Amino acid sequence: MAGPKDLDPSSSPRALLGAELRHARERKGLSQAELGQLVFVSGSFIGQLEAGTRRMQPDHARMLDEVLDTGGFFTRNCKAAAKSEYPEHFAEVAESEAQATAIRQYTPLLIPGLLQTPAYARAVNRAHDPTIPDGTIEEWVEGRMTRARLLDHPTKPLLWVVLDEAALRRETGGRAVMAEALQHITELARRSRAIVQVLPFSAGAHSAMGGALKLMEFEDAPPLVYFEGAHTGRLEDAPATVTQLRFVFDLLVASALSREKSLALVEALAEDYAHAEHP
Repeated sequence: MAGPKDLDPSSSPRALLGAELRHARERKGLSQAELGQLVFVSGSFIGQLEAGTRRMQPDHARMLDEVLDTGGFFTRNCKAAAKSEYPEHFAEVAESEAQATAIRQYTPLLIPGLLQTPAYARAVNRAHDPTIPDGTIEEWVEGRMTRARLLDHPTKPLLWVVLDEAALRRETGGRAVMAEALQHITELARRSRAIVQVLPFSAGAHSAMGGALKLMEFEDAPPLVYFEGAHTGRLEDAPATVTQLRFVFDLLVASALSREKSLALVEALAEDYAHAEHP
């Protein structure tokens, strides 16, 4: 009987790898939880691999080949599925965003990537490392704009962002850049393409003072939460962690301004920036 064919890297390799994993698991008569025990991961992680929302690492590929008797298929194709234009710590997140049905995010210090304009993204990346060549900066900006194109779809994913007031008042790239960036946010909100709320300074202490967070939900896989720091980040799928961070986000929403008041504030600040007034 012929073995599975190697994947074509040009045709959504993670999805194809996941489909082959499901086929091989079912052929062995194993549940996701049972297979997870054999390769020392959770059953939910196996489900995420099969759904294409998580990236298969080389160690996982090797163990899966051994357990499922797939003749090295996953080891050979793991590299094809791992190719990405994004930094290693963020690549899996960007790929997961594209699969998500809902994204809920809080950012304390800057406008999140999915809401950024090219000029704002350029200023953020330049500040990130002033020594990077302009050509590399432009590649990063293009990658960020490519991610944002998922908002071209009229209804999905649901994007719900809580912006800290500090992110709106930190002048990034100059006042003209800030005016354009905030106008872009209001346009997305008025098109009902994003739910945007502002966490005002007046809210005082709040549930996410430890930093930014991003929660992602999927149609056929368990939810994920992403934590990010300087030059690093990690995805978590532990149900207890995801539940706890969803509670944190719900508390943020309760502390934030209403959508109407948030939109009014963002529009007022955009006007202030456009007229060269200090907001």
